[in-house]
Amino acid sequence: MKRIEPITLETNSPEIEAPYELQEQIRRRAYELYEQRGAQDGHELEDWLQAEAEVKQSMSKLIAA
Repeated sequence: MKRIEPITLETNSPEIEAPYELQEQIRRRAYELYEQRGAQDGHELEDWLQAEAEVKQSMSKLIAA
């Protein structure tokens, strides 16, 4: 499996204490997407980008609330 370098998003949210925690949330969600696909390789970037978008959207909702 190819290694994908994580993307660090900046946030002012108190819910995320450090960029590392945000990366971990994205990483966990990307792995969930991988498992949902039946653990098929070749979609690492797609999974990461989808996970990043989902986590970012979730954080935006928390900040706006």
